Amino acid sequence: MDKLTQFLPQEDGYLPKWLFFISVVSMFNSVQTYLGPQLSKQVYAGAPEQVTGLSARTFGTWTMITSIVRLFGSYYIRNEPVYKLTIATFWVAFGHFQLEWLVYKTARFGKGLAGPFIVSTASLVWMYKSWDYYLN
Repeated sequence: MDKLTQFLPQEDGYLPKWLFFISVVSMFNSVQTYLGPQLSKQVYAGAPEQVTGLSARTFGTWTMITSIVRLFGSYYIRNEPVYKLTIATFWVAFGHFQLEWLVYKTARFGKGLAGPFIVSTASLVWMYKSWDYYLN
């Protein structure tokens, strides 16, 4: 097991491990969008007819990019520009899902939207509360 843990972020605290975990899970979700639009239709349950293979793959590509930034954030959490970029990925996700839910009505609050909503909100709060710990 020690051989596996050497690949995990080595910084103190649970935030780097959380960012690593969220990044890996998001990468798997991203790959799934290339297999078909079914999971994206769960998120955008308010207008599933608007979810196409192309929109699902585009969403998957966006998710993969944010996953890579968050992965870097997990390993370089004491680097201020990387920390800020990592926070920005959660703001973009939070804003996107809020707009789709409350303004465009393409998302419904349910199992498809609850995960991204909880992850983005909790991660934003956690990262702001941990700012001084990791950057000072």
